[in-house]
Amino acid sequence: QVQLVESGGGLVQPGGSLRLSCAASGSIFSVNLMGWYRQAPGKERELVATTTNGGSTKYADSVKGRFTISRDNAKSTLSLQMKSLKPEDTAVYYCNFRRTGPVGASYWGQGTQVTVSS
Repeated sequence: QVQLVESGGGLVQPGGSLRLSCAASGSIFSVNLMGWYRQAPGKERELVATTTNGGSTKYADSVKGRFTISRDNAKSTLSLQMKSLKPEDTAVYYCNFRRTGPVGASYWGQGTQVTVSS
């Protein structure tokens, strides 16, 4: 019983910035891995960035240095700050909360569209 809702997507010019947010509700107490994924037309869904409850982060090489993932545990919110956006960043961005280990689970939001175009 976990619900994830993304917001903040839209149209932006190359070089611009956007901040995506993911609001979580339900039984998320045991979640230990959170991340953002994206899927462009005709391509498979790919990892953008992840963060753990301990604060460690990982980024795809294509976004490293431009995107920053963060979380607010008190508000159960996950964010993605995107800077220096490129047309190739255009995709539907999805929030994911995951519990790893023998009793695993994975939860996805509905996605939010990001379009980078002049």
